Amino acid sequence: MEFHHISVLLNECIEQLNIKPDGIYVDGTMGGGGHSLEIAKRIETGRLICIDQDPNAHEAAGKRLAEHKDKITFVRDNFGNIAHILDELGIEKIDGMLMDIGVSSHQLDEAERGFSYQQDAPLDMRMNPDRPFSAYNVVNEYSEDELDRVIFTYGEERWARRIAQFIEKEREAKPIETTGELVDIIKKAVPKGARKDGPHPAKRTFQAIRIEVNGELDVLQKAIDDVSERLNEGGRLCIITFHSLEDRIVKDAFRKQENPCICPPQFPVCVCGKKPLGRVVTRKPILPSKEELEMNPRSRSAKLRVLEGVAHD
Repeated sequence: MEFHHISVLLNECIEQLNIKPDGIYVDGTMGGGGHSLEIAKRIETGRLICIDQDPNAHEAAGKRLAEHKDKITFVRDNFGNIAHILDELGIEKIDGMLMDIGVSSHQLDEAERGFSYQQDAPLDMRMNPDRPFSAYNVVNEYSEDELDRVIFTYGEERWARRIAQFIEKEREAKPIETTGELVDIIKKAVPKGARKDGPHPAKRTFQAIRIEVNGELDVLQKAIDDVSERLNEGGRLCIITFHSLEDRIVKDAFRKQENPCICPPQFPVCVCGKKPLGRVVTRKPILPSKEELEMNPRSRSAKLRVLEGVAHD
């Protein structure tokens, strides 16, 4: 299958990155290479580091970015390892980084990856298919309490406990092996009245399990801290999120970079010595335009937040 992914908030990201022809930029979630291509077009003597843990993404983006390969370094890794990646490449500071968080359109559409609740497939959901831990392990090996925690925390699902109970009961007979089986269990667990309105009853649970399998929120927090230390003055970190949990992490982490002081509020002056690493550019997130929403309905929950590097010792 062709790696098909429509780049969300493309123009807005490129504008916010303030790309310099000689700058060093990172696309932490390369995917099909849509954002990367537009960054590469604007670089002359600079460098673009393209990171993705999905081998399918590398195959597709490699073709799409072929004419710019002399300016690009491809890295198959997780953006959470950004500090190590830059160290390995001998890069101390960067002028910008983009992260488009979450699952790509291609990963959703590729049924056998098990990301979608709309297609029957093995329970997988691994963004890096080389890792042994998958959705199968979460669904079949986590205790009822652990399942409740994951589904409630990462899915913000009010029926988390019932869903966890139903999963535990079903797997007593046999392991739950496919997304279709899991969807059926969730539908039984969520009361009929609650299924009438709102999104698909399995949406929040699938999101939660995917986040748990890939450690997405831990990785995001770490990456923001690490990138903030590597941004040149005026360099930009642009992050696109797709649900409230991610957006909250980004918003809070950006605020911490701007005001890292941990002194008690009653202190008249700061004595902790923590200096700001960034300035929040977007007090409110940048949202998709009406035109983009019509062209790409999957962009409807996207939010872009931007942090700018400041001078520091």
